[in-house]
Amino acid sequence: MDILRVLVTDDELGMRLGVVRTLRGFTVRVPDVEEVIGFEVEEAENGEAALEIIRRSPPQILFLDHKMPGISGLEVLEATRDLQSEMLTIMITAYASIETAVQATKSGAYDFLAKPFTPDELRNTIRKAATRLALAKQARKLAEEKRQVRFQFIRVLGHELKAPLNAVEGYLRMLQEGQLGEKLSAYTEAVDRSLVRIEGMRKLVADLLDVTHIESGQRQRSLESVDVVQIAGRVLETFAPDAAARKIDIVLNAPGPVRLTADRGEIEMILNNLISNAVKYNRDGGRVDVQLAHQSERVTISVSDTGIGLATEEAARLFGEFVRIRNDKTRNILGSGLGLSIVKKLASLYGGDATVVSEAGAGSTFTVTLNDQPTAASASPARTLPGDSSPRADCENPAVA
Repeated sequence: MDILRVLVTDDELGMRLGVVRTLRGFTVRVPDVEEVIGFEVEEAENGEAALEIIRRSPPQILFLDHKMPGISGLEVLEATRDLQSEMLTIMITAYASIETAVQATKSGAYDFLAKPFTPDELRNTIRKAATRLALAKQARKLAEEKRQVRFQFIRVLGHELKAPLNAVEGYLRMLQEGQLGEKLSAYTEAVDRSLVRIEGMRKLVADLLDVTHIESGQRQRSLESVDVVQIAGRVLETFAPDAAARKIDIVLNAPGPVRLTADRGEIEMILNNLISNAVKYNRDGGRVDVQLAHQSERVTISVSDTGIGLATEEAARLFGEFVRIRNDKTRNILGSGLGLSIVKKLASLYGGDATVVSEAGAGSTFTVTLNDQPTAASASPARTLPGDSSPRADCENPAVA
């Protein structure tokens, strides 16, 4: 439970004690931030005493009598103007009038409570103040998290682009300085490797745009009845040459058409990422099985491979952004580190999920479940912060396209 400090400043002892009694044991629940707030009350008998306490340690909430001997409540308010972003002031007075309220508000008062007031009126007033403070605290927390996310995102993105840019620069300098001799054919490999690196950067940019569009909700969606089997067949044709070059068999298993109300492009993205991974991280002469099924108003897409697989602790991190596992088997396999994050986000658009079962050296099975009828409630995917699923630690995920 969060405790807010309350300072009640009034020259009437009875008024101060009444506030103390009313707030003793009183709590406010703020459901928007799932927080319960209690109160610790201090007293000041005049404006001078209040200023001394405030300058020493400002309270979060200040109850301030308008008319007091010596320094008035408005003078205290003016003297503490620089603290108004951290301290909410509630003016209390027996001389309630529009003019007084306007003057107090202009001087920075948050609220106005006219004497005599009931315990319920006091509780309602402090409930509003406590809720505002809790929401403001949450807003500051989210702003700081956003700043940290932006920093982490830029750091990781810079890391991902640095290696391919350095490689391309190195190859270009070889060409510029003629390091491989006078025959143009000697430079073919350097050009080919540069093109591969550039394609990897283009894939990273494309994936970043996909993630941004999905998370912002700005991606234009066209929901219609689609046949997932037909879409999968076209995706398999795309990867057939790469699979054939490594003698990898790709098998599509489906009991006839599997229809789903969906955006065709989103289903293509899911299948592209899953099948691309299954081919890239497979062994030569291996196998990829794509299983499609429709049951109980849910469509299941399952892609299994006979590839390098993952340890349990590695598999648990796969769906985060930029999460990749570096090892000897994946060193030469390029990827953006965003493919499975995209799959997870797209699955959430359909009220579904994406999971993996993997065994090191034996292969992996990725399963995506999608509701047949997307609803408004599932229109916004759960946000995953870049790198929040695990520390970066120079990891490369062998299952991320």
